Amino acid sequence: MDQSAYVAHNEKLVAQLPDYVADYYLAKSAVPLSPATLYQYLNEFKRFFEWLIDANVSPAHSVKQIKLEELEHLKKQDVEVYKAYLLNRGKQTAQHPQGALSHRTVNRSLNALSALFRFLTAESENSEGEPYFYRNVMKKISLVQDSETYATRASHIKDQLMLGDQDKAYLNFIQDDYSQHLDAKRLRYYKRDRERDVAINALMLGTGIRVSELTNMDVSHLSLKAANVTVRRKGGKWDSVPIAKWVLPYIANYVQIRQSRYHPTASTPALFLTMGTNEPRRITSATVELLVAKYSTAFNHVRITPHKLRHTLASKLYLETKNEHLVATQLGQSSTAATGLYTHVIDTQQRDALNQLHADQDD
Repeated sequence: MDQSAYVAHNEKLVAQLPDYVADYYLAKSAVPLSPATLYQYLNEFKRFFEWLIDANVSPAHSVKQIKLEELEHLKKQDVEVYKAYLLNRGKQTAQHPQGALSHRTVNRSLNALSALFRFLTAESENSEGEPYFYRNVMKKISLVQDSETYATRASHIKDQLMLGDQDKAYLNFIQDDYSQHLDAKRLRYYKRDRERDVAINALMLGTGIRVSELTNMDVSHLSLKAANVTVRRKGGKWDSVPIAKWVLPYIANYVQIRQSRYHPTASTPALFLTMGTNEPRRITSATVELLVAKYSTAFNHVRITPHKLRHTLASKLYLETKNEHLVATQLGQSSTAATGLYTHVIDTQQRDALNQLHADQDD
């Protein structure tokens, strides 16, 4: 389907879904998510809502009648049953062959639901300026373990990494060139948050920390002089993480304007702040994910996540050192079990370089 066809189908789907999904659709159309992506997400929402009714989890008689309160109080066990339903779909009876879903397809469905719940609990605003509700059951749901090899995963993510000088070009784009894409209203917000947004991206590219580790940081956890940051890792352990020196100026620019721009008080010690209704608030992971998606899409038309910035740092660090233990330490991992991915990312980069050398010899 072309873009206009997707838009037409999306509008028909939205009309069948609850009003809060229409709010999600309008918000994400402006980010923007592509009409094709929104089409996939809306179909996943519809499938989930239909299951809620069929499984008697919801008392609603139609998808459109499912209330926000039902999603707010949805039990973890219910969503786990839905995940099991997706995994076993097509294996239930010979009379209803639907075809089994791959793990990747199931994870895509769960990711779509996570995006909806993130919007409802963190990105939306009711008449009082608060999210529709706060309890996000999808945060308790894990994805299905991927059966792909590291080599396959590396080939999938390589194009989403900022290797070579792309990471520096990306930060300079946010700092200097992104404003060319904005109308007057968005330009005002961009100018207010520019130094903060550059610093957030720079810190992730210069440390490889997780987005949750970044958003939980306080001002006291950052030392520009020592070029390190203290974060609480998974499992609750504190860790001192070195910062690549090349990103320090981007972070320093934000630190210089943080007080005058956001007016934090003793009750708002968070390093990265966002403007609330009455006072600044700690920035959320959802907001960071949204701004990374926004800037990366404008930069090279590839929508990426904060986790890809972590992958970028790890891949470049491995390329420089060829030391998996050092990479694991930088990432806060207790073993090198997960760092094999980065060796394969670099292998593909080296293969591309070799192919280019051969091409140059033919010229």
